[in-house]
Amino acid sequence: MNTFTLSVPVLCIICFFVFLAGFVDAAAGGGGLISLPAYIATGMPAHFAYGCNKFSSACGTTLASARFLKNRALDIRTALLAAAGSFIGSGIAAQIVLLLDDRFLKRIVIVFLPVAAVIIFMNKGYGEENLSDRLGKTKKIFLALVIGLFIGFYDGMVGPGTGTFAIIAFSIWMKFDLKTASGNAKILNLASNYASLITYAVNGNVIWMIAVPAAASNVLGSYFGSGMALKKGAAFIRPMILIVMILLMLKIVSDFVL
Repeated sequence: MNTFTLSVPVLCIICFFVFLAGFVDAAAGGGGLISLPAYIATGMPAHFAYGCNKFSSACGTTLASARFLKNRALDIRTALLAAAGSFIGSGIAAQIVLLLDDRFLKRIVIVFLPVAAVIIFMNKGYGEENLSDRLGKTKKIFLALVIGLFIGFYDGMVGPGTGTFAIIAFSIWMKFDLKTASGNAKILNLASNYASLITYAVNGNVIWMIAVPAAASNVLGSYFGSGMALKKGAAFIRPMILIVMILLMLKIVSDFVL
């Protein structure tokens, strides 16, 4: 049975960062760059950090997905195909994570966060117009499934940067415009979040007393972030991701080394 607890002030700090993660993720992807390090920085065991992060992310992504769907800012067939692949990939990866050592998982996060950040910030020119109709039907189906499977596996194994990687993939490989790619990414990420969450929850790796208030914060952040994305786009969010990620990375690395 888990005995990890947080003081009320620390829980409030977690909720703030998870709110920020929801806002950022709904607008530009990459919210996990903020939320997962925030959980781990508290000293929470990595498996529980992954579980709590998936619960809060799943709740926020559900709202963001609904807003994109309501505004028809996605390609529904592509999104659903990618979601199917993502669900499978993420579920497999989450099962692998449960077999890994706690310190090894923290090393994975420390290694992948800067790599994810570099890839995200080097790919600023997402599509400005939707050219996806130039792809044949069979190729679109194949690409959607492959994108879903591989990015879903990454989400289940590591997590941070998943939404942004998906946006990049849909934009560069499938020629969607930024807004549609973002909507597709939300559905993909929704499926991968729930696949991982089911695995963690069944195995008792979600601390509900922490995850529930954090999820409420993430939902609130996602509401404002998705609204901003639909109205103004996501480019202005990137500096915020970078600043917060650097601060949290320094905290995690210092805790891990000392």
